Amino acid sequence: MVLVTVTPNAALDKTVDVPNFSLGQRHRCAQGLTLPGGKGINVARALKILAEPVVATGLAGGAAGTRIVEELTAEGILNDFVRIRQESRTSTIIVDPTAGRQTEINEYGPEVDEGELAVLADKLHYLATGAYAVVLAGSLPRRVPVDWYAQTIRDLRKRKVVAVLDTEGEPLRLGVAAEPDIVAPNQFEAEELVGHEFATDQDFVEGLDEIAELGARQVLVTRETGCFALVKDGGSLRRFQVEVEPVEPVSTVGSGDAFLAGYLAGRARGKPVEDCLRQAVGCGVANALVVGAARFDPRESIRHAARAVVTEH
Repeated sequence: MVLVTVTPNAALDKTVDVPNFSLGQRHRCAQGLTLPGGKGINVARALKILAEPVVATGLAGGAAGTRIVEELTAEGILNDFVRIRQESRTSTIIVDPTAGRQTEINEYGPEVDEGELAVLADKLHYLATGAYAVVLAGSLPRRVPVDWYAQTIRDLRKRKVVAVLDTEGEPLRLGVAAEPDIVAPNQFEAEELVGHEFATDQDFVEGLDEIAELGARQVLVTRETGCFALVKDGGSLRRFQVEVEPVEPVSTVGSGDAFLAGYLAGRARGKPVEDCLRQAVGCGVANALVVGAARFDPRESIRHAARAVVTEH
């Protein structure tokens, strides 16, 4: 069954390699890598690497939007975007290999009107028919209601479609209250959602339950060394911790998206939960070893997945 990813605030992501990057100084660099981006698009690209059927949709406008659609098509990623009046955003990622740091500069994105949102809603109704899951991911463009994800989740649930949410801030808080089937924040986003930091493993485990109490049916919380997960397995809820050996990252942009794609691909194929989590963590680690979101080597993801240690709490 196909998975559908939704990127309301699609972008062109330009990544440049700038050794010894310093604010206020002039730097020269190679041309860099420009890819269609936004969390949902990244998830779709990762799913394609994993040979999982996927369709990417969302909002795209102007010359940047045209390039997003054309390049997704060139990558062989099936897509069906709603064209909007204003220009899609461009994001810049500066990678400093000497310091092991990256700097992200993200535009807010276009303003979207009610008519354009209505067209996207209609398209989602069509694409979700027969889909295994719909992934709602990333920031919202300007003028889009902050509860748009929440409204969409409620509509998907009425249609008996699995709703997956990966966003942050107020859209995450309202979206979780709409009871998505899966929510996938990183550590910082999860801490912000529940209102306190996670200092110990037990804090993470208790945080899973806190997020579930807010409405999420399953919870995946990523961190640098792996993840914690509250997942439905048969008729019961199980809590897991997954740890991997640390790597020297090239760029972590899109690692959370690759993680989510790995997990969903495993679940769609009916793999045991433990294997799904191993695959997810393996994809996230492999993604950090290359420049550009969701361009990882699947052989690397398999290698790191095999080394992941899964503990049930």
